Amino acid sequence: MTHVIITGGSSGIGLALASLYAARGARLSLIARSRVLLEQAAQKLVSEHGISAEDIRIETADVASEDQIGAAISRCVEAFGPCDILVTSAGVVEPAPFEAMPSLSFRRQWETNFSGTVNAVRAVYPDMVRRRQGQIVMISSGAGLIGIYGYSGYCASKFALHGFAQALRAEARCHGVRVTVTFPPDTETPQFERERDSRPPEAAVVMGTVRPWSADAVARKIADDVARGRSEIYFGFTLLLLGRFGPAVRPLLNWWFDRAIARSRGR
Repeated sequence: MTHVIITGGSSGIGLALASLYAARGARLSLIARSRVLLEQAAQKLVSEHGISAEDIRIETADVASEDQIGAAISRCVEAFGPCDILVTSAGVVEPAPFEAMPSLSFRRQWETNFSGTVNAVRAVYPDMVRRRQGQIVMISSGAGLIGIYGYSGYCASKFALHGFAQALRAEARCHGVRVTVTFPPDTETPQFERERDSRPPEAAVVMGTVRPWSADAVARKIADDVARGRSEIYFGFTLLLLGRFGPAVRPLLNWWFDRAIARSRGR
């Protein structure tokens, strides 16, 4: 039975992926900071898919702490066996112009989104290499492909994930381990609702024109493309162009963003 470990598995894209893998008969280990939300997620999976509660394990941990996430994953492996698929979905976004963003906020986004992924990967990767099998799925963002007003901390952390995934993929393929990085657009999740409330108006001008995807739709595309062996997963034509032809497309989008922001300010 496939063992899938998902950080940030209590809600959003992580929970939607857990639902898909539960329907496919996997054993699930869900990791997040809130035990209450984890318990609610586990109950939802059991009621919707009729799977045994014994096939779902929940662990509380802050992915930014290498010790916490390492210990949590060790307990999951002890219970369900080696990790076959790791999904790093834990993330945080706190938009604000850079000059108004507290250093703690910038650091929290970096440590959760980037270092948190690295910490989780480090906890499973040596065993995957030893077994010569395994799949690592990193959740980056469309904001990992282009800079967005008010998202300096978030964009930095998500851009870094792309570089990490590319380098790790080159190393991991020699050991039979697959690495995939995904770039979802705005997605209807509890975090998205909180983010939208604090989004700077300049960012809302350019980001509010794009309709968000549902978490279920994002999860389905990720699961299907991972099964097809894709190493990079893009959503929609614009993000595909940015991913494939970034240096050529980015100046045009930046020009459009700059004009839209200038008009919103009455300039």
